[in-house]
Amino acid sequence: MNLALWIVAGLLAAVALVGGISKAFVRKEKLAGTPGGEWTEHASVGFVRTLGVLELLAAAGLILPAVVDIAPVLVPVTAACWVVLMVGAMLTHVRHGGLNKFVALNLTYLALAAFLAWGRFGPQSFTS
Repeated sequence: MNLALWIVAGLLAAVALVGGISKAFVRKEKLAGTPGGEWTEHASVGFVRTLGVLELLAAAGLILPAVVDIAPVLVPVTAACWVVLMVGAMLTHVRHGGLNKFVALNLTYLALAAFLAWGRFGPQSFTS
C-alpha cells in the first residue's frame, strides 16, 4: 500500500505541477482558448495566477515533506486541500459549460487525493 500511495502522490504532484505552471505562467487569454480553460475568461488575472501558485505549492507539498522528512504530516494535509480544490474545480466546470470529461477528470483526482489523505493520515502514516 505504501508504494500505491507514493505512486498516487507522484501522479497528483505531476498534475498539480502542470496545472500550476499553466495557470501561473501562461497568459489568461491563451488559457481561455484551450479546452477546459474557458472559465478563465470570467476570472481575474490575479485569481488565475493565485490558483497556479497554489497548485505549484501543492505539487511540492505532496512529495517534498516526505522525501526530506521535514513535517511529513503536510502530505496528507496537502492531499485533503487538493480534495477541496477539486470540488471547486468541478463546480466551476459545471457552471461554465458543463464539460463532463473535465468534471470526471477532477472527480478522479479528488478520489486519488482522498485515498492519499486517508492512507497517510491512517494506515500508512509517516509518523507511525
